[in-house]
Amino acid sequence: MRVGVIGHKGYDELPEILRTLYREAPGLGVELLFEAELQELAQVGDRLEDLNSIDALVTLGGDGTLLRGARLLAGKPIPILGVNLCRLGFLTTCGSEDAGEALRRLATGDYTAEARMALAARAVDGAGSNRQEWLALNDFVLHKGGFARVVRLAVAINGEPIGVYAADGVILSTPTGSTAYSLSAGGPVVVPTLESIVLTPISAHMLAVRPLVIPPDAEISVEPIQNSEELIVTVDGQVGTNLASGEKLVVRRAPNPVLIVRFPGTSFFERMRAKLGWGGLPENDQPRQC
Repeated sequence: MRVGVIGHKGYDELPEILRTLYREAPGLGVELLFEAELQELAQVGDRLEDLNSIDALVTLGGDGTLLRGARLLAGKPIPILGVNLCRLGFLTTCGSEDAGEALRRLATGDYTAEARMALAARAVDGAGSNRQEWLALNDFVLHKGGFARVVRLAVAINGEPIGVYAADGVILSTPTGSTAYSLSAGGPVVVPTLESIVLTPISAHMLAVRPLVIPPDAEISVEPIQNSEELIVTVDGQVGTNLASGEKLVVRRAPNPVLIVRFPGTSFFERMRAKLGWGGLPENDQPRQC
């Protein structure tokens, strides 16, 4: 089994985890292939050169590292095992202390590959040509960048005008991305295996404008109105590019899902209870009865 490994170099424990995985791999019949920066850091293993040659991808970091891995795979049907090295982690599969055991379960097939819907977006110029295209597992955000100004955005679904949003921007997210920026902007939490597209305005200046849950096969277009300045398209909160004046952003479901490794005994609601505190206050923090 050939397993690619990518990671975020900002974590102190990363070198030790790399060495742990490298020690465990031979006994499991696993060949580890490290991206260039990790190979230099670990001083072991071979370099990951071709993503088409691997059977699985391990990401070492947080959700951002897993999102980067999903974009690198670009729709390839390769499962991603996310090892969490930070405090939160909605997408990752396990913590750093379980990295060795997680590799064993991956190698023995003791996991499920949970299919997560992704989004594809394109910038369409005034002549109707596609200028640039992107893929996202979490979301696309169209906004003004650092300027605190209202933008007016004409939104249409399957060619039918929905309305004009006066807001700081809009978020178009997958169910997976519903617990990211969309949640902070007041959007709903959507179970990630329930396919849909969530349209969430950012700081809307009209009380009637609310988040909208749209069928997964819909095509959404967002076009700035009377805007002579470029807006910014952010992909998964990591990659930014400009949407020029006269262009529009068109978003729809990506052709292929992203496969996230899940182990038996874990669930989405378990992660929500742990990450969002849905279980209430810890017993020792309960308010005293007077």
